[in-house]
Amino acid sequence: MIKKFFHALLLRRRFWRYATMSEVAEIYMSRMLRVMALNMMSAFIVIYLYQNGFSVSLIAFIWAALYGFKMLIALPLATLVAWIGPKHSTFVSNLLYIPAMILFALIPIHGDWLIIPALTFQAVSTVLYTISHSVNFSKVKSLEHAGKEIAVMNIVEKVAAGLTPMLGGFLTLLWGPQVVIGISALLFLFAAAPLFRTGEQVQTRRVLKFRGFPWRLFFGQFGAHIATGFDGFASGVVWSLYVAIIVIGMGHGNEVYAVTGALLSVVFVVSLIFSYIYGRLIDRRKGWLLYKTGVLASVFVHAMRPFITTTIAVAGLNAVKEATNTAYMLPYTRASFDSADISGARSTYLGLTDATSNFGAALSSLALGVIALAIPQGAAGFHVFFFMTAAVMLLFLTARFPLYKK
Repeated sequence: MIKKFFHALLLRRRFWRYATMSEVAEIYMSRMLRVMALNMMSAFIVIYLYQNGFSVSLIAFIWAALYGFKMLIALPLATLVAWIGPKHSTFVSNLLYIPAMILFALIPIHGDWLIIPALTFQAVSTVLYTISHSVNFSKVKSLEHAGKEIAVMNIVEKVAAGLTPMLGGFLTLLWGPQVVIGISALLFLFAAAPLFRTGEQVQTRRVLKFRGFPWRLFFGQFGAHIATGFDGFASGVVWSLYVAIIVIGMGHGNEVYAVTGALLSVVFVVSLIFSYIYGRLIDRRKGWLLYKTGVLASVFVHAMRPFITTTIAVAGLNAVKEATNTAYMLPYTRASFDSADISGARSTYLGLTDATSNFGAALSSLALGVIALAIPQGAAGFHVFFFMTAAVMLLFLTARFPLYKK
């Protein structure tokens, strides 16, 4: 039923150039299931670790090591994607997340050391998937309607991600985090299944291309890629910890998961509306204006985070952040895919982009770790970090995208 829905939707909109509608529907269905699996529990992993005795500084330094590892494996995994193809790589990446979820669930039973193999599997799965999805989508998008296509992909993700944090939170309240982690692992298995039946729609057995690579093009966007990773860690891991520890409080047991899940799901309707509107604006050559407006608005959102003290205010700021994040990420993604096309070395360019983004996330993690060590108690350390993130967001404005000079 889900596959037929995507088939009808995509066929009407003439989306993909090189793949059959059946193959595209399978990719969208797999994407939706993966996003559901990630949002079922991944937003709560850091809260889960904090409840099990990990300090904020330790979590930050562990994530810094995670992002550093992801940065190192980005190009080797981009080579794998180029050789076996993005669809097969996506299949493998979904399977690799399953042992990561199982190992997370076993940490309270067998000890904290399990976080090392758990995060290793998670890192390989995430990097492999990110590069695979980017290569796949940048290859088959329509040139004239790319903004709308990226918006629809974003809508698919938001539909999948919209209610699963709330569902995951309430299931955790009823059964505990280990059970929900197991359900998440099962969803990753379902996400892999649709990709098993058809072959690649792109040429395989390629290698990364560094000779003649347009380094000037890539470094013209270097700051934006760093800011992407920095913002991702701040808006995900750090904001989740801040809300759980400072706003909600950790004295309510598993209730913190239910409240956090509800607060994450409140952005569902907002994201659907703005994804469609922004996609149309990008195709009407308003992408650069939308990008700059979204970045400046996001600077304001990060600067406002230290003043948020109630769950109602969290819900409101989450909605605003979703609108501003979508405003700059859609044109950023569209311009990055365009640059990947221009480079003539799609897998190489996107592999380097992912490595740079993880470098930015590693810097963000290290910054939080140092601040948490210097200011170990209360909300002051979080406040300093959020103001720092607001300043780093301005790196987005240094990007030089050829798409927005046409």
